[in-house]
Amino acid sequence: MQRTDWDHLTAPVRAAIEHRTSTVRAARTAEAGKNSAIAILLSTTDGPIFVKGLRTDDPRVASQEREAAVSTYVSPLSPELLWQTEVDGWNLLGFQGAPGRHADYAPGSPDLPKVVDTMQRLALLWCPDLPQLKRAERRWAAYVEPADLSLLRGDTLLHTDYSPDNVLIDGDAARLVDWAWPTLGAGFIDPSCLIVRLVFAGHTPEQAEACVSPAPAWTSAPTRAVDVFASALARMWAQIAAADPNPWKNGMAKAALAWEAHRRARLRMTESSES
Repeated sequence: MQRTDWDHLTAPVRAAIEHRTSTVRAARTAEAGKNSAIAILLSTTDGPIFVKGLRTDDPRVASQEREAAVSTYVSPLSPELLWQTEVDGWNLLGFQGAPGRHADYAPGSPDLPKVVDTMQRLALLWCPDLPQLKRAERRWAAYVEPADLSLLRGDTLLHTDYSPDNVLIDGDAARLVDWAWPTLGAGFIDPSCLIVRLVFAGHTPEQAEACVSPAPAWTSAPTRAVDVFASALARMWAQIAAADPNPWKNGMAKAALAWEAHRRARLRMTESSES
């Protein structure tokens, strides 16, 4: 998505932001991320503020409503949402600026245990069934047989979009940002979503599964439930790539297919050994 820089915002928008942030000393448009038309890190007299925004007539503005709704419940692991406003055709969110760099998902990266630790901590947070939240069994219904949808059901709060751009590493801590797709569902879903990202980053499916193995939600998950969801992710990413075949979407589709193939091969080996 094309970004709008601070200097190209209208005077009413800049004034509304400064009313909530204090005087802006400097502004830098973020390079990472793909879904916000405004993504600006502001240096203000009261400290750093990150502002993201979408036009109010953009269908994706619902993702910002989800992010705002869940912000109170994820504050232990994510930058604090300070304000939300609509002005001059923009829906804007203002977050406390957070230090750190984007996570490195390469094999052997020291960031990986930090990401999995934050994922485990997220699984312990409580969040009510807010109307803005997705439910896993409904969100992935198009990719799962109706009889298997109950395998995705649960009350664990899930991030589901573990792009390295959505994880900030600061020392020993990993913070989650961009809560566009918060979902309530089975706890193994977040580790599964991360696995596909890790395969995309160069891990084998076996290595990726080993990375998430410290997560109790992963180790306790029924094998069939994981197999079903692996197939759902493969179908979902294939559809996404077919609709918009850019390199990273094609890469994610291949990664999801590789993980699904790994799960299917393991199932065949198990069935063969039992016969």
